Amino acid sequence: MEKAVSWKKILILAIAVCLFAGIIVKCNQFQKTPLASYKGQKYEKAVVTKIIKDNLAEDGSRYGTQKVLVKMTTGTYKGKEKQAINPSGTLFGADCKVGARIIVIVNKSGTNTGFTVYSQDRTMAIYGFALIFAAVVCAIGGKKGVYAILSLVFAFACIIGIMFPMMYRGISPIVLTIIVAVLTTIVTLGLLGGYSSKTVSAILGTAIGVVIAAVAAMVFGKAAGITGYNVSDIEALNYVGQNTKIKIGELLFAGIIISALGAVMDVGMSIASTIQEIYETDKTLSMKRLFVSGINVGRDMMGTMTNTLIFAYVGGAMTTLVINYAYDLSYRQLANSYVIGIEIMQGLSGSLGVVLTVPITALIASFLAVRKN
Repeated sequence: MEKAVSWKKILILAIAVCLFAGIIVKCNQFQKTPLASYKGQKYEKAVVTKIIKDNLAEDGSRYGTQKVLVKMTTGTYKGKEKQAINPSGTLFGADCKVGARIIVIVNKSGTNTGFTVYSQDRTMAIYGFALIFAAVVCAIGGKKGVYAILSLVFAFACIIGIMFPMMYRGISPIVLTIIVAVLTTIVTLGLLGGYSSKTVSAILGTAIGVVIAAVAAMVFGKAAGITGYNVSDIEALNYVGQNTKIKIGELLFAGIIISALGAVMDVGMSIASTIQEIYETDKTLSMKRLFVSGINVGRDMMGTMTNTLIFAYVGGAMTTLVINYAYDLSYRQLANSYVIGIEIMQGLSGSLGVVLTVPITALIASFLAVRKN
């Protein structure tokens, strides 16, 4: 009987994975509008074999360009040695030494082909770090660690495979983000906590908390005169908006929802788990007593979780904040700038979602626990 149940679960999981993969394929069946011409341009891997002309000055800085000989390891010229130009820039080029692995831009125009160093090859560093992260999570978390990694993969698949393509096709980013946030919450909390009244409470509390964060951001934006068109890279976004169906005005608020999701989910699951554990210890407790216990635990979490969000946004805007500080801008100028206004809006709306998730989840969890009994 147990074996039959196991096979049944595997079959359901296989069907769900196939359906999910089919949805992703269906969502990506469209032709993108070309926004830039990449004809004749490819990015290939290579290894530096010789420094033909260095540009290292006596003061240790690099000026101008560096000429290097590289051996191509991918693409049409794989195995061949080519001369490449390495620009000395902060965003492009690399610190080329013999044996360095780099990415080369291969520009082909007619019969002429040029080779330019784009950057250091970071592929292995990214894969290696991701593998170490997954191994540590699985080693410490055990079975739940594996589920955590799977839920993370699922979340990224939803964002990249479903949310972005649907945004591109003109569907509201805010609506899409809320749907993806709820779907991700269901799968993540379902895998970690199993599908029970505790999980249902956490899912409902998280979903409502995320919606509250979105609504709070839009209300704040309306009151402060901040829209999705006030972001720093609006010129590039306007060009994208003119050539696609993406509703760029909603992207700012969609980003706030995604940013707040992790903290809200954490609070929702913690409160629901606490109430469930308390009730399992003493099933004579009333709904009111369970609710009060949940609120008491939630009060301790509010400070740390709101700090988590505020610090995350401050960290993301650190370069901008330091620049403003260095220029010694006046308080009125800073307080009324769009950049600072957006950061405040993100931090406060996300924190408001976290704080209100506590009583909402506590109420739902205490109700379901008593009702279940």
